[in-house]
Amino acid sequence: MPRTKTGFSMTMLAAAGMLLAAGCADSTPAHYVDTNGPNTVVTVHGIDPQDWNRAAADMVQSLLASPAIDSAPRHPAVMAISRIKNETDQEVDIDLLVKNIRVGLLQSGKVVTSTTVAIGGNAEDPLAKGTVEQEQFYNGNNNAPPDLPDFTLSGKIIEEDVNAGDVRQSTYTFMLSLTDRSGNAVWEDQKQITKQGEHAGVGW
Repeated sequence: MPRTKTGFSMTMLAAAGMLLAAGCADSTPAHYVDTNGPNTVVTVHGIDPQDWNRAAADMVQSLLASPAIDSAPRHPAVMAISRIKNETDQEVDIDLLVKNIRVGLLQSGKVVTSTTVAIGGNAEDPLAKGTVEQEQFYNGNNNAPPDLPDFTLSGKIIEEDVNAGDVRQSTYTFMLSLTDRSGNAVWEDQKQITKQGEHAGVGW
């Protein structure tokens, strides 16, 4: 008996459903993983979330171990963020590194970060800056010298890429310097993260 149009359509739909089910069986469903755990996606040519976290954690540990913080003129010391250059070929948000460092230092109780002192006068928190200026004005201290930070944090991120056949390797170097009011670098450190492979993978 000849197959009807409706029967043919039902057969095609059933076949499509089987193919879709087979495809889903071979795929990895979305699920949560620990950002700093061993099951995250690792790319060769790119800075992954765990890379930012590892670089920041190492820098915080190094900075807190330095005598520079303990010798600050006040406690907790006040730090301002200067320019941290991105010299990689990627468009990245440097705050992915800086924010982690700020949080780590703040939680230590040894360093607070100014949100009103910034390059070019562009305060991170304009409202806070305005509040400070108004308080100085009403207290008759509008001509007083500004409350300068004890330290400024600056640095840059560099990328180096090399190939060996189909294998690609990328090294990201995070360089940071802490400068005191005299203009002297009182702490410097760098962290290198190197990744190698032919393509992105899961786990490390």
